[in-house]
Amino acid sequence: MSTKLWRATLVLTDQLLEDGAVVFEGENILWVGPAADLPAEYSDVEDQTPAGTTYVTPGFIDVHCHGGGGCSFPDATEVAQVETAAAEHLKHGTTTMVASLVTAAQDVLVERARTLAQAAQNGTIRGIHFEGPFLSEARCGAQDPRFLTDPTPAAMAELMEAAGGYALSMTIAPERTMSPVGVEALGVLTQAGAIPSWGHTDGGIEVTDEAIAEGVAQLSRRRASVTHLFNGMRPLHHRDPGPISSYLRAAADGEVVVEMICDGVHLDPELVGNIMETVGRDNCVFVTDAMAAAGMADGEYVLGPQKVRVEHGVARLAHSDSLAGGTSHILDCVRVAVTRGRIDLVDAVFLGTAQGARLFGWNDRGELEVGRRSDLCALTEDLALVAVARGGELI
Repeated sequence: MSTKLWRATLVLTDQLLEDGAVVFEGENILWVGPAADLPAEYSDVEDQTPAGTTYVTPGFIDVHCHGGGGCSFPDATEVAQVETAAAEHLKHGTTTMVASLVTAAQDVLVERARTLAQAAQNGTIRGIHFEGPFLSEARCGAQDPRFLTDPTPAAMAELMEAAGGYALSMTIAPERTMSPVGVEALGVLTQAGAIPSWGHTDGGIEVTDEAIAEGVAQLSRRRASVTHLFNGMRPLHHRDPGPISSYLRAAADGEVVVEMICDGVHLDPELVGNIMETVGRDNCVFVTDAMAAAGMADGEYVLGPQKVRVEHGVARLAHSDSLAGGTSHILDCVRVAVTRGRIDLVDAVFLGTAQGARLFGWNDRGELEVGRRSDLCALTEDLALVAVARGGELI
């Protein structure tokens, strides 16, 4: 096992460290700091910085992704298909992946969760996100309305059991949840170690605030998230504010973390910058919501039970104009944030790395820090990917 050194401008959680060095061996980062201060014990370590590197960042983390490379997590019946999708994002710098399912029949969700649990067990993905089936029909987006339903403790328990301890989050509409049975089902979710991610909702302020408060009470020191803010929810209007104003207030108060798909399609990048400035970067996270077409050509794809067409890199349901996930990688979102959203590079990288880890309490990754996993990305000045190391191994 060889010790490696990369030297470049390091993108830390709070600053750029020019002429910095990262020393790593196997899965562990051994030293981080100014190259001029490199300890004597590492003075003989060969500089293996990939040619063309300007920046070194942590490996990127995607906590809401449906697939890539032609394979879809909601349609994967074999672990090999999960591996193909995850590999597409890994080769673009995403070293930690949460695989997202979509609404389907309960028995299908159970089978897909079991497959994803096997992939999580072997380290291909980090865990599972259920996007549905407890969502609003009025704001279902690319979710199949035939399978939307109200949550029950029994249905929730079956999904959690199928996930084998790897369930991390579930998108739930507040209006589906705030009943005695719904709150009990929410308790099954949180007791299994997963968090609610409020979204795909047509609810108003009252029910949204009620759900947020219930989530705060059940999660203790953990936080709920909000599934792709603005997308799949009643729009903000000055006489009918709907759920968005509640989510922004809760994010600003540190009660929830809002997902944003900063791909230049789902949200205007300027809005992304405004939201980050409004609620603070500690209360936002970048996600891709990518589906099978990520890294692939335009054409026809599927997302669970739904047929999808991709034109000019934009995925929409085949029978309507509803967006049906994305086709980006987290690095793409970071690049859009910096070049079009007026977001500082340090903040953009934080939202695509450390924040995803912090959401789920992963203290072993997401930052260039001694003792963290040696998940690293080397980038050019224009934020193009040069190289990826996952657990110290070059991809």
